[in-house]
Order: sequence, then structure tokens, then C-alpha cells
Amino acid sequence: MIHDSLDSFLGRGKAALAKGPVALIFVEDATEIATTLRHHLQCRFASVVALMPDAFALPSDLEAQIHRVRFDCSAPAAVFAAVNRVIAAAPGIWLYYGYNAEYLFYPFCETRSIGEMLTFHAEERRDAMLTYVIDLYADDLEQSPDAVSLDRAHLDRSGYYALARPDPVTGHPRERQLDFFGGLRWRYEEHIPKASRKIDRIALFRAVPGLELQPDHTFNDQEYNTYSCPWHHNLTAAICSFRTAKALKSNPGSTFDIPTFRWHNSTPFEWHSRQLMDLGLIEPGQWF
Repeated sequence: MIHDSLDSFLGRGKAALAKGPVALIFVEDATEIATTLRHHLQCRFASVVALMPDAFALPSDLEAQIHRVRFDCSAPAAVFAAVNRVIAAAPGIWLYYGYNAEYLFYPFCETRSIGEMLTFHAEERRDAMLTYVIDLYADDLEQSPDAVSLDRAHLDRSGYYALARPDPVTGHPRERQLDFFGGLRWRYEEHIPKASRKIDRIALFRAVPGLELQPDHTFNDQEYNTYSCPWHHNLTAAICSFRTAKALKSNPGSTFDIPTFRWHNSTPFEWHSRQLMDLGLIEPGQWF
């Protein structure tokens, strides 16, 4: 279904928000739009919503399976505002938000649906899930000058770390909250604005009245920003993303400084949750 605007979708497309989980995919450019949408359909989201400009085409079979909303997400604030409007319109519904050329992976996603995973997560009294944005990049930038290649995708197998997240008022570390770093944003931090260097994103969450997504990808409810409950480790997921690599190679200030993204800790991405669990990049918690 095609909607002329976000207003139209929230008015006429309420059926898409009646049952979750719902995936909101913000399309920034023409890179891997179809594969991104197909991937999230395969995760068995109840609805997949593509917020994108008219200029980008979609295969006809995809048009029939998703909700397409005319939207310009070139301004970062527009994305956060749109997510917050959907939160207000869909109380009680689990939501996911990401961008094109980003692929959600959670433990055992090859055989279990996103709904099954979130049902278990909710039974552990969790209303949000920490996701790590794991940078993907092509191994050969001469063959793939935009740094995007599904067949030759690589990721960093190490180099990830976390720091305590201080409360801005008290200065004390916030309970069960950490700032996570690594990947291309760590290796090329001189080209990345300080506010954009973290790799943690609360991309899966249950909408409730009054909840708001903030510009740093955290929420105004501090419990939503925690990585686990107080008594044991919870599930975490990963967003395997070409977004940083694309930006570094499209930016004139960085592209000529980067002949290759490969280094001694690069490894081919296997497009399987088992690899991410083996590398410690996602956590199955108590879900087996």
C-alpha cells in the first residue's frame, strides 16, 4: 500500500500498526533497498513500513507486501520525529527502526520469527532490546567503490569495547547502561563526529504513551536504555550495517584517506546469527 505522507499512513494505515512487531525502514539513498526490505519480511515482522522518497523504485512484488510512505529522511531530526509519531499512534506495539543497507540479526533468526523472540523477551519483563550496529564493508573498494557488497561483506571480529554511561546531572554511572564503541566508527573516529561514534541503538522496543526517542538513539525512559534486567543477561541483537562505510566513502573529507577498510581483524560476514553469537556480538540470554 502506498501512502502520500506520514500523516496519511497514521490516518489510513492504522491496520499496519494494529499488530506488532512493526519494522520502520528509513530509506536514505538507493543502496540495497529491496534486499533490506526482503530481509525484514523474512524475519516475519507483522508489517514492514518503508519511509522513502518517490524517486526510488521498488519491485512490484515488494510494493504489494509493504507499506510505502512518502518521506524525506535527509534531515536526521526527521527520523526521530517520525519514530515518535508512530510511538504515539501505536501504544503497546513492538517497533523496530533502521535504515536501508542495514540488516537485523537476532539469536536463531534463521529458524525463529521476530515475534517469537520478542514474546520471550517480554516474558522476562523487558520492553526494549539493546542492539549493536555492526559495521559491514566490502573487502575490495576498487570493485565496490561505495563500500557495499553483499557477496564480499566483511566485519571486524574484535575491537569492541564499552564505557560507563554517566548521568549528566549526578556524574555517577547509570545502572545497567553502557556506551559501546567499535568497528569503523572507532577505527576512523577522526572522520566521525563525536556524537555519532557509539554503536549502541535501542532499535527494538514496545511503544507506550509518553515514550520518546532522543537524538542519541536513547529514550526518555531510562529503563529502556539498559542492556539487561537486574537479575540475569537478556537477549541482544545486531544491526549489520553498511551505513558507516557508505558515509566514509561518499564523504570527500575521508574517502581519499581510505584505500581499504580491511585490517588484520577483518573477517568475512557469513550472514548467520551463529557467527555473531560466536564473536560475542549478540547474546542469547536464557533463550535456547
